[in-house]
Amino acid sequence: MTNQTCAVTKAVIPAAGLGTRFLPATKAMPKEMLPIVDKPAIQYVVEEAVAAGLPDVLIITGRNKENLISHFDSVPELEQTLQNKGDNFRLRQVMEASELADVHFLRQGQPLGLGHAVGRARNHVGNESFAVLLGDDLIDGRDPLLRRMIEVHDAQQVTVVALMEVPPEQVNLYGCAAVEPTDEADVVRITGLVEKPNPEDAPSNLAVIGRYVLRPEIFDIIEGLEPGRGGEYQLTDALNHLALGEGERPVLGVIFDGRRYDTGDRAEWIKANLLLGVEHEELGPELREWLVGFVKSLA
Repeated sequence: MTNQTCAVTKAVIPAAGLGTRFLPATKAMPKEMLPIVDKPAIQYVVEEAVAAGLPDVLIITGRNKENLISHFDSVPELEQTLQNKGDNFRLRQVMEASELADVHFLRQGQPLGLGHAVGRARNHVGNESFAVLLGDDLIDGRDPLLRRMIEVHDAQQVTVVALMEVPPEQVNLYGCAAVEPTDEADVVRITGLVEKPNPEDAPSNLAVIGRYVLRPEIFDIIEGLEPGRGGEYQLTDALNHLALGEGERPVLGVIFDGRRYDTGDRAEWIKANLLLGVEHEELGPELREWLVGFVKSLA
């Protein structure tokens, strides 16, 4: 049944984390709602899914995520106030999130890891391939990684994982892939995956970043998993089963060399605000001028 060919139309965004690295800021606010310039991080991720042709978005939430859910809902009182003021610019900004996609929400229940969160999407996804986008990874809209991954999936009907070269000393922060080349320069066959290996044990410096296009067979693999690193059900472990030949099709990796922002790290979150801020149509000129002067003062 999983051999059928179908277009990818659904995206799953796990957003049930506690955001402990951003405490105390995330004590009462979901980390996914922390702003990058003038939009919450989660909106960038939904926009990426929509830009890749995925209008059906399921966000897996946890406790205390009501603000996140409200962000994608309409706010008639605010919209009416802005309309009465004639502030059409801000009115469009407010309405953009609620009109962006067909957004659904589902509670994870217990924080049992990324694999468990993805498994919760089974009833919504059904017997279709789907994309998974992690909210801590922002991919610059000028570098359409997800669209390329869907293209590879559609051509070969395989599971596709996004990979990126990282310094060898940083591989312990990521899932890491053992790979073989293919006929396409940016595509490799993944023969094994290790979650956060010690640098000396890593099979390569190709790290898994938070974009996946998964076939529905992943759900049976997840259900059969034993708890892995940290006592959680790791998506990397499920993908490793497929990479080792336990699925119907191989696992391919798309190597990404574009712009990626790790908003799950405090320093990287600040960098993302600066890098995207200087490109902002309204704020960019002022910010660039200030930044040049500030850097000179540091020197």
